[in-house]
Amino acid sequence: MRKFSESTFNTHKLATMGVMAGLSVALVVFIHFPIFPQATFLEYDPADVPILIVTFAYGPLAGLIVTVVASLVQGLTVSAHSGIYGILMHVISTGSYVLTAGIIYKLLHSRLGAGIAIFSGVLVSAAVMAAANLVITPMFLGTPVEVVKAMLIPVIIPFNLIKSGINGVMTFLLYKPITRYFQIKSAEVKLNN
Repeated sequence: MRKFSESTFNTHKLATMGVMAGLSVALVVFIHFPIFPQATFLEYDPADVPILIVTFAYGPLAGLIVTVVASLVQGLTVSAHSGIYGILMHVISTGSYVLTAGIIYKLLHSRLGAGIAIFSGVLVSAAVMAAANLVITPMFLGTPVEVVKAMLIPVIIPFNLIKSGINGVMTFLLYKPITRYFQIKSAEVKLNN
């Protein structure tokens, strides 16, 4: 009986991860807009919310897997114009966020822990993206490093803080209702024998 319960849990988990990856891509299609007029290529979208929900429910590895899947699908369809550059930057940005938030939430599995996890994830993601933009953007877009450096403080760092912050607050507010509604069972739940 235990094997059946674990198999059922894993099937439900994979199905949920697939649905959340699809929802992440769909959110980009319907909700995206620039935050800063001087950098219209940096657009807000709520795609990280379903990924963070998966991360909190099933752990950082599950969140990272959904990040990669959603980034590939998004990068090959809705955001095809950004190519491999967009896919890579999305994986780095969201990946650093979910790994940080997921590990902290796993250690501090409480409402306060979720808040600390999200706050830490926002800061780590913004710092990682500052570094990634300095290294990757000049290589892929042929933009001089000096131009990217000049955009760090007024645009790139605030953009990443705002985007990750909004998505973190939305996740914090929606996590419990969504997991109840879709009957998402946390990895922390013990399976029946």
